Amino acid sequence: MSQKQVSKVQFHYQLKGFNFRERTRLKTFILKLFKQEGKSLDSITYIFCSDDYLLSINQQFLNHDFYTDIITFNLSESVNLKGEIYISLERVLDNSLQYNTSQKEELHRVIFHGALHLCGYNDKSKADKIIMRRKEQAYLNLYWCS
Repeated sequence: MSQKQVSKVQFHYQLKGFNFRERTRLKTFILKLFKQEGKSLDSITYIFCSDDYLLSINQQFLNHDFYTDIITFNLSESVNLKGEIYISLERVLDNSLQYNTSQKEELHRVIFHGALHLCGYNDKSKADKIIMRRKEQAYLNLYWCS
């Protein structure tokens, strides 16, 4: 008899003083997102960090010399998805001001954005961006209504 593999969602904080109040609810919802997308999740680790920390990752691993709000690394070696997602809390704050949304909503949008990247969605082309934004909004709506 085979043992069912347990999916893991982990949060790590590179910045002191940041923490989620509803971690369990969010982790459960992230698992629901993967299930709804028909994907099997091994593990996903979110690392919440500073602009400078994420810039150094962007430079070192992607040869990009600019700030970004999120970088998703797909570490999967099988159909069971595994990934690391780095999120700059400073970019999230700036984005919330730029897009006139709450910090909480913008943070959740970016969290779901990273999960959607692991599920195979991209945002390089205009058409891909439209699909990604629709998916993000759908999951935001589901999360706030659940």
